[in-house]
Amino acid sequence: MSRFLIVVPPLTGHLTPLRPVAARLAARGHHVVWAGMGPWLRERLGPTAEVHDCVPASFTVGDREPGLRGLAALRFLVEDFLLPLATAMLPGLRAAILRHRPDVVVADQQAWAGAYAAAEAGLPWATSASTSAELLDPYPPALHDWLSGCFDAVARPRPVADPRLSPHLILAFTTPELTGPATAAPATVRWVGPAPQDDPGAWTPPWPARRPLVLVTLGTQSTETGARFLRACAEALGARPDLHAVIADPGRVVGPCPENIHVTSWVPQQAVLKRAGLVICHAGHNTVTESLWHGRPLVVAPIRDDQTIVAGQVVSAGAGVRLRFAYATAAHIGAAVATIHSDPGYAHAAARIRTAFHAAGGADEAVTHLESLARSTTLIPEATR
Repeated sequence: MSRFLIVVPPLTGHLTPLRPVAARLAARGHHVVWAGMGPWLRERLGPTAEVHDCVPASFTVGDREPGLRGLAALRFLVEDFLLPLATAMLPGLRAAILRHRPDVVVADQQAWAGAYAAAEAGLPWATSASTSAELLDPYPPALHDWLSGCFDAVARPRPVADPRLSPHLILAFTTPELTGPATAAPATVRWVGPAPQDDPGAWTPPWPARRPLVLVTLGTQSTETGARFLRACAEALGARPDLHAVIADPGRVVGPCPENIHVTSWVPQQAVLKRAGLVICHAGHNTVTESLWHGRPLVVAPIRDDQTIVAGQVVSAGAGVRLRFAYATAAHIGAAVATIHSDPGYAHAAARIRTAFHAAGGADEAVTHLESLARSTTLIPEATR
């Protein structure tokens, strides 16, 4: 038995791929402890999960303006969220390592403190790359210098070169069939593919007839950000009585729709994807990879952060059409849907990526690499531990 400490930020998309990994580690007899924002983790993991709270109750993050895009959005994410979160978490993570004595620390790539605490303790650590955006070096030199200064602000001397990229193991929950050539990726990347939940559950369509189904979702994006786009999707798809559509509308902003559209505050996404033929989304990494896991082509309209990079990957792989989120009208959305349905090449590309995803191994393959890292602890050079 080995002991694993899994460190995550309070971001749902970053928790999602690690849940099945943790479940398999536990099923194989390993001891798993989660570390992060305790109340947030307990609410999502349930009463049986062992959680070490390492975020002070006083920690808060200001609201990000709905219209923030590009470099301004990146600056907010790093300077107003990731950097203060890492600073707040680091003392608690040092205490967690002393208490739980893990053999391996698994740190989400946006939970920098996990990498720092592990390196300070001389422990091997694995990066959980819940998005592929930062694996292929997307930033120009000036941004690298800025990021380096942010890393230094958390801990000086800095115990690792880059807390987003472990020198021991990086678990990438995707494959090069989506990301493109992996020649720029670090040598420690292991392409394990998506790790979807084991039981997608059941979903009964609300219509007696079965027409081609479109799923529309913006993931966990705010209602303010997505209202206009969701309404445009409803207008476009409502004009297509030959289709059925499910629109995830947690803020209830869409309003009345024709009978061929089902609007709901929550979608059992995996279950709906089993029936869908097309997905319209914001290019969030989990939504994209889950859709392609089922071989579904996409219409992607990235909003901010890594979504622009992921959307570019979808288009380059031939698996979808990209729209401009802030300017897409019902006419643009309708044309994109028609393009996907009229050209079988998109479905063929999505099926090719699906095959690669399934072959990559997912959570089982991730566990294999983590177990190997735990066994090789004594072989890791002291300079990189």
